[in-house]
Amino acid sequence: MRRALLAITGLAAGTTAMVVLKGSPGTSPVAQDLPVAPAPVVPAPAGPTPAGEDVPAAPSPERTSASPRPGRTATRAPASRPSGTTRTPSAPRTTTKAPPPAPTTRTVTGPVVENEYGNVQVQITLRGSRIVDVVALELPEETAQSDQRSEQVDGRYSGSSGLVVQRQSADVDTVSGATATSTSYKRSLQAAIDRAN
Repeated sequence: MRRALLAITGLAAGTTAMVVLKGSPGTSPVAQDLPVAPAPVVPAPAGPTPAGEDVPAAPSPERTSASPRPGRTATRAPASRPSGTTRTPSAPRTTTKAPPPAPTTRTVTGPVVENEYGNVQVQITLRGSRIVDVVALELPEETAQSDQRSEQVDGRYSGSSGLVVQRQSADVDTVSGATATSTSYKRSLQAAIDRAN
């Protein structure tokens, strides 16, 4: 009698442990999320069957597993998740973005601006919306003095490291002693910047 009681108690404890450990939703999410293989499709025999013959039924799509006792089958319903949990992906998704297009380089020429010493015309080179270079296409060079002042204005404002590129605008200081040429240079420059925008 004691043996039977111990056997029944052990069987009950073992079954309870199996149900608790196998059936709890948080213990093995990998095993619970496995996809169920679809049942194989059995085609009907080609042609008519003689009357009175039984056609075997297709197997049911439920998953079956053998139970400890022969002759019985246990069906298992798909595991449901608690509504508060979320599933995290196993690997992060990677997206490849196309590199941004390279900014276009363009040149814009300002108008010819006249002053009492001669004509001034400026050309700017832009990469995207940034001024990267400035060139004086025309500066007064009629006398030695106007040539010297034009060189001062050109050296200070023009080039890829001049004041215009540094400040990215026509708002630059006037070169002392070359007010007329500086003013004409800034007017042509501002017109070129306006055309670029």
